[in-house]
Amino acid sequence: MKLSKGANAPVPTSLLAVVVSWRSEHVVDAHALLLDGSGTVRSDRDLVFYNAPRHVSQAVTLDQEPAPRTARLSVSLPRTEADVDRIVLAGSVDGGTFGDITGLTVMVDAVDGAVATFEIEDTDAVPALMFGEFYRRDGRWRFRAVGQGWSSGLAGLVTEFGVRVNDPAEPARTTHPTDPFRVRGSARPSPAQDRRSTRPLTGAHPDPASARHERHDGGRHIPHGDDSAADPSPGSTGPARVGRAHRPNATTAEDTVAHRFGPHDEADGGRDRRTAADAHARPDDTAPGRPHTDLLDRTAPRTHPNRPIDLTRHAPETTPSAPPPPDPERADWHSDPEDPRRMRWWDGTEWTSAGYPRAQPSDRHCARCGDPRRRKLFGGLVPCHKCEQEIEEYLTHWHTRAWRVLTTHGPRGPEWAALWAALRYQRIDADAGRLALREVALSYVERLVTFTFADGEVQHAELELFEQAVTELALDGPLIEDLRRRMHRGRTLARLRAGDLPVIRTPGLHLDPDEKVHIDLPATHVRQLARGPKLTEGRLIGSTKKLRFVGEGTGTEMPWSRIVSVHAEQATVVIAATSARGGATFAVADPDYVAAALEGALRVAKRLVLTPGQRDTRSIPQEVKAEVWQRDGGKCVECGDGHYLEFDHVIPLSRGGATSAANLQILCRSCNRAKGARI
Repeated sequence: MKLSKGANAPVPTSLLAVVVSWRSEHVVDAHALLLDGSGTVRSDRDLVFYNAPRHVSQAVTLDQEPAPRTARLSVSLPRTEADVDRIVLAGSVDGGTFGDITGLTVMVDAVDGAVATFEIEDTDAVPALMFGEFYRRDGRWRFRAVGQGWSSGLAGLVTEFGVRVNDPAEPARTTHPTDPFRVRGSARPSPAQDRRSTRPLTGAHPDPASARHERHDGGRHIPHGDDSAADPSPGSTGPARVGRAHRPNATTAEDTVAHRFGPHDEADGGRDRRTAADAHARPDDTAPGRPHTDLLDRTAPRTHPNRPIDLTRHAPETTPSAPPPPDPERADWHSDPEDPRRMRWWDGTEWTSAGYPRAQPSDRHCARCGDPRRRKLFGGLVPCHKCEQEIEEYLTHWHTRAWRVLTTHGPRGPEWAALWAALRYQRIDADAGRLALREVALSYVERLVTFTFADGEVQHAELELFEQAVTELALDGPLIEDLRRRMHRGRTLARLRAGDLPVIRTPGLHLDPDEKVHIDLPATHVRQLARGPKLTEGRLIGSTKKLRFVGEGTGTEMPWSRIVSVHAEQATVVIAATSARGGATFAVADPDYVAAALEGALRVAKRLVLTPGQRDTRSIPQEVKAEVWQRDGGKCVECGDGHYLEFDHVIPLSRGGATSAANLQILCRSCNRAKGARI
């Protein structure tokens, strides 16, 4: 659905992808803020941006390496916490404004395609822009197109929603470059932060003493965004706008295993975001050079000092040098060189800080997360329900990404390798990925075969590509075997047409000294007479010199110099000659093979073998194939079948039809044979 500014539309409560695209050479950073019922963030952790690309609840994730001229956010509405009423989507530009950006579009995609599209036009010259927002209405989610600019930039935009931002004039307070929320050592809140109250647990009544300090001034309620809402104490150096504090002892998704990062989330480092209390409880994990754990301390109280956010972009933190694994070109999990009790991620070029504790081999615990597995009523163990849900959710969007890679690059190259590296990073078995890809893999192979036969020629590289795709996708079954036979037969016919002909021994036939026979098979000579067709049984013999038909009491010879063309038509082979009465029609058991062999012999005799790079008139450009396939939906336009598809000329080539998208259609094999040369 295409939305205008201010319009809204319902969206499914599922995993959604928000893709921001543009046409100019600028770089746009995407951000998200999770707001509660008061329209502000619950804590500074509710800001998702380049230094913190993943929310602790896994509800919003920022893609760290999107496609060029795009920014991408993954929004999981089922994972969104109950006290989050809105998810604001925004963006910022460094070294420019949105007024310089052309073709700015925001698209919300679900599993089955786009559900909302917002084209932002006539944007003001502002460095930050609110694209839109997801909000709850009557128990369902909707998306509203906003398009509002902020002249004060990203800092002003996030401050408007309650995020505390570092003053650039003050020294940076962030101690960890890749995580602005991380506290190390015995960091304690400043006096101004001590004066800020903490938010009570959900459903609990706030303490009257603390309620007097929360966004109030002397008993007067200060609305959010009011510039007068400064720190009431004299000499306070805190920022004018105060964000909400963290909730102590609150049970959130942060208290669960935090290792659910993708291979391109190295900006977040795949690290756990532990609190100051965690740092005191486990000081050994924050020692310099020691990999950070991904398991949060579930017993320590969840208290977070309210430090301002540092919006300065930081480079990923470098890890200590270590020897590469045995296969350095493959991104995968390996035993940590510094701690054999842990597994560490090697991204194909260097060690990253992402890791997890090595699980002990046991059937009673999940091999992926290490949690205990429940026993079945009649024996055995049930699968890990949590991991099953995570894998199913991840494979949903991985499936879409895989189809995009298949149709653009095929099952090869760095894009394909990165696709499976992402699966390994999530510790999902490759067989589960192949099972999820089986339907799209079959569709890709069918598409590959259809595109190959569009020209009537199967080259050696195309046959190798087919075999490589079948092996890489681990496909088998009757359909694949039939497609393989079709490809090998097509390659054989292509070699025959190119002049790669077999040589047959014919002892009972008188030949010239340098003459060789290429075909010798039973045939029926069909002659159309006034009283009807006359059929003569015999043998059809093709040699390097001429074409012979030898029948009972009759025989004909046609030198290659008199033959113009050879083609298969229905169950016959039609020979066109220079004279009207010099042609002939032969009914044979395999007309395609015979026509290809005779065409190859004709080309060799007349020196008509195609030179490299020469295009046959039957060839269809690749972009035309893709256009017709997309237009017809990859199915037969007559019966809707999706197997054994062929490109058909609506007006046949023999009747002057053009090789263009307007004159091409997709038909299945049976519909194409039934149509024949009819218009």
